[in-house]
Amino acid sequence: MNMRLMPKSFIYFALLLCSLVVAFPLLYTLSTSLMSEAESAVYPPPLLPEAINLSNFAKVIDTIPVLTFIGNSLVVSIAIMVGQIVTASLAAYAFAFLRFPGKTLLFSLFLATMMIPWEVIMIPNYLTVKSLNWLDTYQGLIVPFLATAFGTFLLRQAFLQLPKELFEAARVDGCGHVRIFLSMVVPLSVPGIATLGVYSFLNNWNMYLWPLLTTNRVEMRTVQIGIGMLQFEEMNSWNLILSGVLLLLLPSLLLLALGLKPLVRGITAGALKG
Repeated sequence: MNMRLMPKSFIYFALLLCSLVVAFPLLYTLSTSLMSEAESAVYPPPLLPEAINLSNFAKVIDTIPVLTFIGNSLVVSIAIMVGQIVTASLAAYAFAFLRFPGKTLLFSLFLATMMIPWEVIMIPNYLTVKSLNWLDTYQGLIVPFLATAFGTFLLRQAFLQLPKELFEAARVDGCGHVRIFLSMVVPLSVPGIATLGVYSFLNNWNMYLWPLLTTNRVEMRTVQIGIGMLQFEEMNSWNLILSGVLLLLLPSLLLLALGLKPLVRGITAGALKG
């Protein structure tokens, strides 16, 4: 069927319907977070609250140290994001502009590490962190994730799109690699670096298994682990649980809203050049 022959109103209606289907879990979470406990326990569950109940958010803050969890996740996510940007940009510069024996083979091995499931290296990483007495510490949560093969690949593709004439002119003027990297490559690759930053932050904000393994104290828990503390053996108050989920989603939703455009642009930027 030719899309041009279809009326625009039908296309917009279909797109609106698809958007509602995709956004339904988030909208239902928002609706339930505003319900009373009795409303949220009704079966079948209502789609909209009878009255807006904002006290659920205050109850969540009183029940669990949600601000501590958010602070821990922010520290861990930002530290990993900055570390990955630094290590990936340096490695990407070397793979894009430096000439050394075995570069192609080394880059292939670098990319091959992306094929290894995280679960395979999780136990060795855990034993290493434990031997260093890094359990229940920020080091244990941050250091194993400071390097990323995907980020290196992403930034290498972005660096390769920069005009070579600029670097040739810079070398003629006597610029070394450090000055070229800091004064030309980094400023010209801000969209790609921003893409890696947004991707890294969101990925590590949602990390669950590693913090569950390496933290035991409540003070060191991250948001994804802390939200489980709203589930009780006697009963589950879904209005409280989904209020907590909404509170913990706010930072990542805010960053995604601000960084969605560079994220999409950066991921598709390297599709035309190898």
